[in-house]
Amino acid sequence: MTYSASASATLNRPVITAWSAVSPHGIGKSEFVTGTLAGTSTSAPLTAEEWATPDGRACLVPGFALREVLGKKGTRSMDRVTGLAVTAVRDLLRDCEGRRRGGDEETALVLGTTTGSAQSMMDFTRASLVGDRPYYVDPSLMPNAVMNCAAGQCAIWHRLKGPNTTIAGGRVAGLSALSYAGGLLGSGRAETVLCGAVEEFSNARAWLDHHRRREDAAGALLGEGCAVFLLESTAGQDGRALAEVLAVESRVYFGTEVSPVLDACLDGVLARAEVNAEDVWAVSASELAGTAGDQERAVLTARFGAGALDRAPSLTPIGDTSGASAAFQIGSLLSLAEQGGAPTGSVVLVSSVDDDGIVACAVLRLLGH
Repeated sequence: MTYSASASATLNRPVITAWSAVSPHGIGKSEFVTGTLAGTSTSAPLTAEEWATPDGRACLVPGFALREVLGKKGTRSMDRVTGLAVTAVRDLLRDCEGRRRGGDEETALVLGTTTGSAQSMMDFTRASLVGDRPYYVDPSLMPNAVMNCAAGQCAIWHRLKGPNTTIAGGRVAGLSALSYAGGLLGSGRAETVLCGAVEEFSNARAWLDHHRRREDAAGALLGEGCAVFLLESTAGQDGRALAEVLAVESRVYFGTEVSPVLDACLDGVLARAEVNAEDVWAVSASELAGTAGDQERAVLTARFGAGALDRAPSLTPIGDTSGASAAFQIGSLLSLAEQGGAPTGSVVLVSSVDDDGIVACAVLRLLGH
């Protein structure tokens, strides 16, 4: 799906007015901003008592114990991916309290993911297979095995009554969510949209990644977290606007030839945004390990120059956050603007490549206030 904020002269370009993050740097946007700009490594050893994975290290959200972060009520059967999303949305709503356009009825939520919780799906399936009867399963775990559980729980916890959507898009899920959110605003289906993406670390995900990982991506560390953005059709009620979404576009590629498809995607998104390559101040690459990531960087360097890529903070220190990676890329560029590291009005580009055959790009203008 593609949403162009410049497709019609009568259509306002959506703006990001607030955001939050739960990441391996810590719980909260300020922790993400500080850690990302400092390039602090978050790799930590995994204890055998808690984890049973093929890798000995990962990039986890520190101190993320559900009942400590969200309290005891309603968290007994909550899984990790839902907890990450509910926490990020909680922090975002707190940050923009009193400044959100429209009420709960007019507030939508769009959440990107890979599959939801692979751990919950496998646990529920296993219980059906090993029990005395296939139906001897814990019914309280069933909602967790549904892909849209996290988005639904976010709406329930925070009383959001607008459209509620889950988009499974792998690494590009954050940009797909941004595109979908722009469509909701443009069609008048919502006054405000909370959009972002989430990914959990789990034993199931670690083993799935281990078995599907290509040899050229060996050694990649897994990460987790959630980033959520408040998207509105115009600046917030206090006049605050952090970034303007100029265009989002995606393409599908077959086999391993990423370069020509990414080139075409860049042509399309720049044309829709009505900017030239030389206008782009910074470019955030997905930094996917392996051949696909190498092709991505080569294409972006040829188009925008190495300097533009170097201006964007690297997200390698938080590991491969998969479904949440593109959302974190947007957050890293907003971090630059927040700390005065990007000139006001700078045009930035986010590139995301998934090795399952999808590329996506987004162009934003940093407004810095």
